[in-house]
Amino acid sequence: MRIQPSVLVHLGFGKYVRSDQVTAVIPIEEGRGPGRRTLIYLQGQTEPIVASRAEDSIVRDLVQEPREIVQARQQQEILSDLLMDLHNVNPTIRRIVRDESGLDLERLEQRIREVIEDELAKEIFPISSTSKFNYGVSWRSRHCTSSGDS
Repeated sequence: MRIQPSVLVHLGFGKYVRSDQVTAVIPIEEGRGPGRRTLIYLQGQTEPIVASRAEDSIVRDLVQEPREIVQARQQQEILSDLLMDLHNVNPTIRRIVRDESGLDLERLEQRIREVIEDELAKEIFPISSTSKFNYGVSWRSRHCTSSGDS
């Protein structure tokens, strides 16, 4: 199990701790009851905090990635799959789709590529995440191997 760093974990009754400060989670056996379920030991403190939540739910929150991160990763994968599929649409079909429905697949492909590269830049260079990066290699050349790349 890997503890997720710097995530606030709810202990119950308005108490929160940073996940990376927790050193031990121990169920209360004697005197356990409403508002007294788990002892939480924190780095740098000798006395534990009494949590009203059960130890298994606290541990799950400590090691589980936040839902927003999981969803962002899934969305990134969907965009990557869509980009690969768009890359495989031949020019004639692209023109027909654009002329008949007004949907510009090239513009859509470019926008998805920009979003993916912006997210990649944020992962690689988190301090400079607001600036644009020139990777020297386009997303398509890194991920698509067909000879029809433009």
